[in-house]
Amino acid sequence: MKILLASIYPYAFILLYISIPFDDYIRAFPNLLLGILLIAFPFIVTKNDFKKLLAKPLLIFIIFFIFLLINAFLFGRITDDFVVIKKMLIPIGLVILYIPVQDFKKLNKAIIFSSIAAILFSIIKFIILVNNTGIFNINYFQESLDILLIDKLYIGFLCVLSILISYQSLKLDYHPNNKYYLISIILNSLFIILIFSKIFLIVLIAIVLLRQFYGEKRKLRLLISAVILCITMGSMFYIFKPDLKNIISFEKSIESINYEDNALPWGFRNIIWNCASNMIQNGENQFSGIGFKNTNQNLISCYEESITDSSTRDYFLDKRFNSHNQYLDFYISSGIVGFLLFVVVLLVMIMKYKKHFFAMALLTTIILIGLIENYFHRQIGAYYFGYILIILLINNSFFMKSEKEKLNK
Repeated sequence: MKILLASIYPYAFILLYISIPFDDYIRAFPNLLLGILLIAFPFIVTKNDFKKLLAKPLLIFIIFFIFLLINAFLFGRITDDFVVIKKMLIPIGLVILYIPVQDFKKLNKAIIFSSIAAILFSIIKFIILVNNTGIFNINYFQESLDILLIDKLYIGFLCVLSILISYQSLKLDYHPNNKYYLISIILNSLFIILIFSKIFLIVLIAIVLLRQFYGEKRKLRLLISAVILCITMGSMFYIFKPDLKNIISFEKSIESINYEDNALPWGFRNIIWNCASNMIQNGENQFSGIGFKNTNQNLISCYEESITDSSTRDYFLDKRFNSHNQYLDFYISSGIVGFLLFVVVLLVMIMKYKKHFFAMALLTTIILIGLIENYFHRQIGAYYFGYILIILLINNSFFMKSEKEKLNK
């Protein structure tokens, strides 16, 4: 029985991460797979498996989780806030559940396969749309979420993870699999450009620049990077110029919203962050926070009072937008202690992996996404954060050995 469970166990993880983008179509399937993993775990785990864990960052993350529970309980918010807090159990649980698995190759391939499946699904849906309407409009990819398998932000997140895994999996010497990883890198990069995901264009640029700090001939690469950065900044300023105006002007950001689309322009975050900033300035319970539910309710009240345009106000009230910044969310909801504990988790991992490009690229990705998204408010965000924690909190040679060879060339 144990042998059978041990053989099935890794494939349950593979199916879990392949199925995550299809959650709207097979909603119960990921939960079923998690149930299988939970049942099988006690039968196949050993004491030596727990030695794989990097105790310090995981311990801090668990302390952070316990603090949120106690804090919510003491201030009578446990019922309201547990909806968000329980999503933080997902990455912790995934890290622990993964320790009986002996390698990371299958999990990484699952990420690559799921990104390709999500891309193909979206493109096929676009082709069907063009066939039905007889109109070819590439802007539809950029202006609507209807055609994408999952939200624009998370399909971009998935594509970046796939690019990083594919790059790290490339062999220096000839290997027949190299061409598949190159195809994956090209396909995912082109798709990010196709959907014009601005945040992930920035993430990719940040990762390319980060790469220049590793390996030999750093001075030459940094000089070239500085030139590329200047050119890129000029190009990005031109591309983002309309959004920059929206961010600077509160009223213009209101006027820029297109209510016929499911996605809002970049400038909409200015409205949300304005309200979040006002909440911080009011200084209400900065030590313990006001709770996740109260944070959202206060934001909704702010939308109702501060947005003068009726269509915009109705849209924001209907969508009930959260703070769209994970750091602001923890600061307002759980106070300075909760905020600092989360930051310490990231800092400890940075100090642990500062010499390893792949790990730092993953951390850079999650840090930048946290500036514009509350990934712990979404189950899909918790799953992908969990993948990053699996890679970073379990001792493994997936990236360390291959990275050492690459950076010395």
